[in-house]
Amino acid sequence: MRAFTGRPPAGQSGGGTAGRRTALYSALAALLLGLTLITVVATEGTDRFGAEPASTSGRSDPDLAGTPDPPADTRRPSGRPALVDNPLYETGRLMPLPCPAPQLDVHDPASVERFLDTITDCLDDAWKRQFDEAGIPFETPKRVYWSEGGSSPCRDYPSAAGAFYCRAVKSVYIGTSDVVEKWGGNEEGAVYASLLAHEYGHHVQGEAGLLEYYHDKRAEESSRPESNEWTRKSELQANCLAGVFLGAIEVSYPLEEEDVDAVLDDAAATADRADAPDEDRTHGTAENSVLWLEHGLEQQSPGACNTWSVEDESLVQ
Repeated sequence: MRAFTGRPPAGQSGGGTAGRRTALYSALAALLLGLTLITVVATEGTDRFGAEPASTSGRSDPDLAGTPDPPADTRRPSGRPALVDNPLYETGRLMPLPCPAPQLDVHDPASVERFLDTITDCLDDAWKRQFDEAGIPFETPKRVYWSEGGSSPCRDYPSAAGAFYCRAVKSVYIGTSDVVEKWGGNEEGAVYASLLAHEYGHHVQGEAGLLEYYHDKRAEESSRPESNEWTRKSELQANCLAGVFLGAIEVSYPLEEEDVDAVLDDAAATADRADAPDEDRTHGTAENSVLWLEHGLEQQSPGACNTWSVEDESLVQ
């Protein structure tokens, strides 16, 4: 885990890692797109897992083409309230059905696909329940697990992206061999579950009404660094939503300490690199990437993931 350098809440000690984590959770709770049509959670090489972030993020820049027309259903929030005051934030803890950890052989693409299907079934169930609670319509995303090259409305694949979400067709794309290669053959299933949950988090943002407003506001900015401020908040929120899911299914899909360490290290490794210029900073610092994923794991509620209303801007850099 990387040490967090943000502001601790008053009245709480920072005694050790646990103390820092508790302080961060309390601070965020108190303070408390289209989106990049393509959101890539991938490293540039095959040996980056667990490594310190380098000079630029391993994820590709957002593709803003092909945004669908805003949904007509008036039950779906729109405008700025969709970002900062979304009914989904008030639904409490995610309550999925049991989601036993499936077997995974990363060297067998068919096994990887079965693993992804099992986790996506759990994601569909958990988020459908949450949207029902919020009174917002929800359509589950399509699944495209590629083993050969192809094309989506957002981009061709395979490419630098081992996985991405394409809002134009409400689909999650993952390469069953490519993603394993890009993660250096890592055999920790939790890493791939976290990756999938992050991409699914962008679908959650879209169904909750965030993406269209986010995309419009991002496009209005006059410079790349200013538009990147919007992108980072979206990416960090998706990190948090992934943590919400992983934390909520832990009873039936227990995460051992090494699993948690693996997903947190991966969050740091796929963040913006420390010396990246402002024009390339689209996914947040390693510290913040880890912070928001951890916060979701701990709080297990989408209300913990409101990156749009955080007063301390250092938490979304």
